Amino acid sequence: MQRIPEPELMNDPAQAQAYAEADFSEPHDAFVATYREHFPETRGQVLDLGCGPADVTLRFARAHPDCTVLGIDAAEQMLQLGRHACHRAGLSDRIELQIAHLPHTPLPHEAYAAIISNSLLHHLNDPMTLWNTVAEHAHHGTQVFVMDLLRPDSPEAARALVDTHAANEPDVLRHDFYHSLRAAYREDEVEAQLRAAGLGVLRVEIISDRHFIVYGRVA
Repeated sequence: MQRIPEPELMNDPAQAQAYAEADFSEPHDAFVATYREHFPETRGQVLDLGCGPADVTLRFARAHPDCTVLGIDAAEQMLQLGRHACHRAGLSDRIELQIAHLPHTPLPHEAYAAIISNSLLHHLNDPMTLWNTVAEHAHHGTQVFVMDLLRPDSPEAARALVDTHAANEPDVLRHDFYHSLRAAYREDEVEAQLRAAGLGVLRVEIISDRHFIVYGRVA
């Protein structure tokens, strides 16, 4: 199935609210747990690319009390909801959320102890925006962990995944999930992207019927 890009920004207030209220505990807890399988210890400043309403950011910060996290996103509506969530969780002292339009917005640190990203890649018309940012800010043993959707073989397979994993979700989430699957990248495409960015040291691994991860240390 050919990739069909979707809008890069998710800045509609109703859409942002739907994502903030949705229960993503299964995939987001899996993100944190799988990260810890590969990197049992993380200390220092962590960069979360495409943090959205900060659900993964919060779960990551709770699981890694020796970290501070900078979450960046280009959708201010998402960030507003994320800031409220961080305040309610009592983690505003360890989590900073900042609007950024990559690759044009400079980031405050040259390198980070870890760089994480969940479900940003499939939103990008140019996937190198993500990988070049990783390459620029991953130095001296930076731990890199990216999880994203895997493009199915056909529209029918994409609809079957929506029916399996989002049967009871609001229409806006079902709609977005289907189109996100169609906008996602395949394993071989991601491997080519990593080579082009000089990140061939990172590994790509399919971990479910709809997700892959990219992980490794950048020297």
